[in-house]
Amino acid sequence: MELIFNFLLVGAGLTMLYFGGDWLVKGSIALSNKLGISQLVIGLTVVAFGTSAPELAVSISSAMQGLSDIALGNVVGSNIVNIGAILGMSAIISPIIVSKSAIRKEVPIMIGISFLLLGIILDGKIDFVDGALFVIGIIVFTGYSYRSSKKDTDTQVIPASQILQKNVFSKSIIFIIVGLLLLTGGSFLTVDNVVIIGASFGISELFMGLTVVAIGTSLPELITSVVAARKGHADLSVGNIIGSNIFNILAILGISSLISGITVTEQVLVDVGIMLAFSLVLIPIMRSGFVISRREGVILVAGYVVYVIFLFSRQ
Repeated sequence: MELIFNFLLVGAGLTMLYFGGDWLVKGSIALSNKLGISQLVIGLTVVAFGTSAPELAVSISSAMQGLSDIALGNVVGSNIVNIGAILGMSAIISPIIVSKSAIRKEVPIMIGISFLLLGIILDGKIDFVDGALFVIGIIVFTGYSYRSSKKDTDTQVIPASQILQKNVFSKSIIFIIVGLLLLTGGSFLTVDNVVIIGASFGISELFMGLTVVAIGTSLPELITSVVAARKGHADLSVGNIIGSNIFNILAILGISSLISGITVTEQVLVDVGIMLAFSLVLIPIMRSGFVISRREGVILVAGYVVYVIFLFSRQ
């Protein structure tokens, strides 16, 4: 009976996520038009950072409790979910046109940061100095994104009248705030109850971090990217995924390791390698006509399914 109640709460959380994602997309598009900033940059910063709030909260909480496997597994697992499941599902729903800017700059930055993470964890830990380096990195990246937006020639402008007709700026901020609150609340409601359900089956801490918690905290990215894809806002969808992955590594791991050093196991090294593989495969996929097709979306999702099967076999 108790598990049935948990399932009902999961349903309520998913409902909150849907409406939160829809309102966040509407507000973000209106804000990008009002400020003259590209949807890609809004996706890389405002949307990506906002939808990564659950990962931030979960990882910091885990670090404070000394649960390194969940703190690191949540980030690595979320990044794999973002590319394999979320970007793949978004492309299946609607093929995603990729801007040249994303392929030339943002995707290579994400890959470079992933390699940086691999290099840092080879000594078996992420200490205070590593965390400080990551935090400086996210500050630099945010400043770079804002400056580059002023030079971006791919800015897609949609008449504000099609989104929020009057008082565009104030309404867009309200939509963004309410959307983020619903996404965050819905994510925690979903994650908490999915974890309870999963724990009843005796699932390990690392497995929970890489799958159940990672998928749960990535639900805001999933809903937001799918909604953006359905509405034809490809840059927002792609920017959300790339920005979230960068934020997860630099901000979340950075802050978590400043609070408490993170111990790295050999198993996590394998998962970071898999995360890198998913990141690298984006280059040929995105460069094939500058579109992520439905077929390529299926390949990404299939790759994630194989990864989950691998995790089950490793249990």
